[in-house]
Amino acid sequence: MAQTNVNIRMDENTKKAFDAFCSEIGLSVSSVFNMFAKTVVREQRIPFEISAETPNKETREAIAEVQRMKADSSIGKTYDDVDVMFEELLA
Repeated sequence: MAQTNVNIRMDENTKKAFDAFCSEIGLSVSSVFNMFAKTVVREQRIPFEISAETPNKETREAIAEVQRMKADSSIGKTYDDVDVMFEELLA
């Protein structure tokens, strides 16, 4: 089947975010638009939602804290005994 080009205009920030999303799910922008178009034609409707879970601010901060702790073992405290850890946490 012959190929053709389709030009889509969008603002630069949206394009960058969309490119990043497509990369995150392992697909190219072109593949995502082709999947969308083929499904619309087949089902005659806007067919699906693809989403990635985005951690909230608190979770992003916790992830960053863990990464800092992994990079610098002097941050935080380690335990050999889970019971001792819970005793200290719940005290």
